[in-house]
Amino acid sequence: MELEKIAEIEHATKGGRKEFLRLGTALLFIVGIMLFVGSRGGEVSHMLIIAAMIGGYMAMNIGANDVANNVGPAVGSRALTLTGAILLAAIFEAGGALIAGGDVVGTIQKGIISPDLIGDADVFVWLMMAALLAGALWLNIATLSGAPVSTTHSIVGGVLGAGIAAGGWGIADWAKVGQIAASWLISPLMGGIIAAAFLYLIKRTITYQNDKVAAAVRMVPVLAAVMAWAFGTYLVMKGLHRIWQVDIAEAMGIGLGVAVVVFSIARPVVARAAAQLENSGRGVNRLFTVPLVFAAALLSFAHGANDVANAVGPLAAINEVIASGRIAREASIPLWVMVVGALGIAVGLALYGPRLIRTVGSEITELNQMRAFCIALSAAITVIVATHFGLPVSSTHIAVGAVFGVGFLREYLKASYARMVNEIEHHHQDADRSEVEAFLTRFEAASLADKGAMLKQLKRDKASTPLSKKERKTLKKIYRTELVKRSALLKIAAAWLITVPASGLFAAILFFTIRGIMLP
Repeated sequence: MELEKIAEIEHATKGGRKEFLRLGTALLFIVGIMLFVGSRGGEVSHMLIIAAMIGGYMAMNIGANDVANNVGPAVGSRALTLTGAILLAAIFEAGGALIAGGDVVGTIQKGIISPDLIGDADVFVWLMMAALLAGALWLNIATLSGAPVSTTHSIVGGVLGAGIAAGGWGIADWAKVGQIAASWLISPLMGGIIAAAFLYLIKRTITYQNDKVAAAVRMVPVLAAVMAWAFGTYLVMKGLHRIWQVDIAEAMGIGLGVAVVVFSIARPVVARAAAQLENSGRGVNRLFTVPLVFAAALLSFAHGANDVANAVGPLAAINEVIASGRIAREASIPLWVMVVGALGIAVGLALYGPRLIRTVGSEITELNQMRAFCIALSAAITVIVATHFGLPVSSTHIAVGAVFGVGFLREYLKASYARMVNEIEHHHQDADRSEVEAFLTRFEAASLADKGAMLKQLKRDKASTPLSKKERKTLKKIYRTELVKRSALLKIAAAWLITVPASGLFAAILFFTIRGIMLP
C-alpha cells in the first residue's frame, strides 16, 4: 500500500521535476555566460556582464519561440520526430549564426530611432539593455501562452519603447514603424496564399489523378527543383548576405543552377522510389519526406544567420559603446558575442521549443508531408518576393500564415466536394439506392475533368426546382467542416497585434527603472 502511494506521488510530481530541470539548465547557461564574460581578462564592465546575461536570455527565447516555425510543420507531418527536429534545428541554427551571422550589425534594429539623438553613451547602454530585456520577456510570455510571435517585432518594440522613454516621441522614425505594422497583414496573407496555391497545384496534378504514382513521378522532381531554386535564392539573399553580397538577379541565377542539378538528380531517385508505392495519396505523400527534411534544415540555417542579430545586435552595440565610449551606427560583433547567441538559441530550442513546435505542427490544422512541403516552400518564396518589392515581412508570420492557408484551402475543398455529392444525391433522390451508390463510386474514382463532365451532365438532366438563396446558405453551413482551429487563430492574431506595444511598454518601464538605479 505504501509503495502504491509513493508511486502516485512520484507520478504527480514528474511534470514539476521536468520543469525544474529545464529551469535549472537555463539558469546554469545564464550563470555560465556571467562567469565566461567575467573571466575574459582585463578590466570587464559589470554592465557588459549584465548585458551578456540578458543577451543569452533573449537568445534562449528566440530558440524557444521562433525556431518552431522552421521545423514545426515537419514534426506535425511526421517527416521528423520531435527529438530529431530539435537536433537538426539546433545544429543548423547554430551553424547559420556562427558561419553567416556576420561581422557587423546595426546598433539600432531596423533604424526605427536615430542614435544621433541620444547624446549620452550611458543612456544608450541603458536603452539597449531595456530593449533587449523587454523583447526577451515578451517572447517568454508568448512562449508560455503557446503563441508564435515575431522576435524581430519584439526587439523593434523594445527599441521603440525605450527610445521614446529616453528621447521623447520625436526620436522615432514613424514611417519605419508604419512599414513594420504593415507586415502584420502582408506576411501572413502572402504566406497563406502561396502555400495554398502550391497545395492546390499538387492536388490538381497528383492526388486528383487516376494514376497518382505516375503523376508523382512527373511532378515531384519539378517541385523539388522549384524548392531548390527557392532555397538556393533564399539562402544566398538572406542566409549568406552578411558574408556574400549579391543582388536579387544574381541570387535567382544561382538558385536556378541549383534547381537544374537537383532536378537531374531527383528524376531517377523519385522513379525508383515510386515503383514501390501504392497508388494512393498516402503512398505518394512519402515522396515529400526527404525534401521536407532538407527544407527544415535550410530554413533553420537561414534563420540562425538572420535572427541571431535580434539577440546579439543590442549586446554588440553595448559592447562597442563600452569599448569605445561613443555611439556608432554600426558595431562589430566579437566571436564570443556570436557564440552566446548561437548557443542560446540551441539551448532555448532544446528546453522550451517543443511547446511551440507542437502548436505550429499539429494544433492549428492537421498536416501531412505534402502540406508541410507547401508551407516550407511558401516561406522561402514569400521572402524572395517581398525582398524584390521592398515589402516588410516577418518569417514567423509567413510560416504561421502558410499553415492557416493550407488549412482553409482544405476546408474549402472539403465543402465543395460535399456540395457535389449533395447534387448527385439530389438528382438521384427517386432512384434505387444501389444506382446512387454506383454513381458515387464512379464519381469518386473519376479524374478531375471527368468529375466536372459528370456534374455538368447532371445539371443538364436535372428537372427539379432550383434551390432558393436561403436554402443554399443553409446548405453551405451544413457542408462547412472546420479543419482549422479558430481559437488558435484568434490567440495568435491577438499576440501579433500586441507584440510591438507590449514589448515597447515593458522597455519604457525597464528603462526608467534602470536609469533610476544607475543615476546617483
